[in-house]
Amino acid sequence: MRIDHATPPPPPTAVPELVRQPRVVVALHEGFYGAASGTGFSNRAFLTALARLLPPGRLSVITPHVPETAGAHDRRWASEVQQMLRQAEADVITLPEVQAAPDSIHGSVQLCDLAGEAAVRIADRASRCLLIGLDIPFLGLAPYASPSMDLLLVPRSTTALTRPKDMSRVRWERDALRAATVRGGRIGAISTHMRGHLVVSYAVPRASIVSIPNGLIPEEMTRPANVPPLPFNARAGFLLAMGRAVPSKGFEDLLEALDVLRARGIRVPHLVLAAVTSEDHERPTEYQEDLAATIRVYGLDTTLITRFTPAIRAWLHSPALRAVIVPSREEPFGRIPLEAFAAGAGPVVATTAGGLAQTVVEGETGFTAAPRDSRSLASAIHRALTSLPRERERLRNAGAALVRSRHDYGASIGSVIGRIAPWALAPSPTAEDRVR
Repeated sequence: MRIDHATPPPPPTAVPELVRQPRVVVALHEGFYGAASGTGFSNRAFLTALARLLPPGRLSVITPHVPETAGAHDRRWASEVQQMLRQAEADVITLPEVQAAPDSIHGSVQLCDLAGEAAVRIADRASRCLLIGLDIPFLGLAPYASPSMDLLLVPRSTTALTRPKDMSRVRWERDALRAATVRGGRIGAISTHMRGHLVVSYAVPRASIVSIPNGLIPEEMTRPANVPPLPFNARAGFLLAMGRAVPSKGFEDLLEALDVLRARGIRVPHLVLAAVTSEDHERPTEYQEDLAATIRVYGLDTTLITRFTPAIRAWLHSPALRAVIVPSREEPFGRIPLEAFAAGAGPVVATTAGGLAQTVVEGETGFTAAPRDSRSLASAIHRALTSLPRERERLRNAGAALVRSRHDYGASIGSVIGRIAPWALAPSPTAEDRVR
């Protein structure tokens, strides 16, 4: 693996056609150095699957640099990703940090400029090139894709879902997606819900959309070597909810639901609530402080975790876990249920928001509630806690079967690459073949 830092390009040099090789270039913002959300986990899984599918030396990765002192940098995570890419003989191009936030228009434009220029330099030395932009910051790559390049953009969410009042950002995303499809680019839909959303809210032509159902890779389906100790109060049994500390995750709805159960005289296990951020904050965010205040007001038996670490997900394998709760108000896909199914955890309780309805089905793989409805969520939690052992086992088995049959991420990615860029998967010709 070679790691380059983006610098002004040297004068172009001619590359003999005989030695040109096809390249797949992936630009991602989160997932190389660590993860602050499910996006980071999904991006890492995407890279890992692609590195295994492509012939050695065919993959290039473009990502912004994240210093080791930053909260978003996980040293172990970064080391594992780099080792995986080294084995695939992949090139890594690190972009300089941009001053603007990546979720701002200016920040995304800067990232696309830097990544696009790097991709062009790679494509100039390749026989064919597929450029893949993972998630919102890299939706604006279309202007850099020459007519000879194939383009695939994979939005894992949109501003129309998370911040619908930010119309300038929504317009930027819509224009970026339109520019991509006009030049023949494909847009990856991570769920049936996202497919419909892209068509209705962003006017993406149906013919330009390819399905890439989000999923798991094999190592995400195995028990981790190290499981961190549980908070003391959780060791006798606990509920687990986790995700980014943002209102769309519905954590206040979960706290209200537990208060509803308490008022009904129903005793529930300790709640471990990981409403997290990876940023370096001296104190909790305003949203996290609001959650802490609600916990105190309701007098709930809860541990609130505010700082993200990938180790939190290891608690899905704990025998003390009584239920996994996903109270989202909006969810383009929802990765946590799949991780729970793969870990044999459960029952899973989730709202029917967005993509969650595809994986958590009432009475089949878990228990469901209406989004933004604390009473509906309270009833679903009660059903989960009072389910019989044989019912819980049936739900876990159904969830595991769902992951294996419909959410093998490597298979999904291989299918899409085989459809839009089959040349990328073809074995490289031998030296003897090139001489001929």
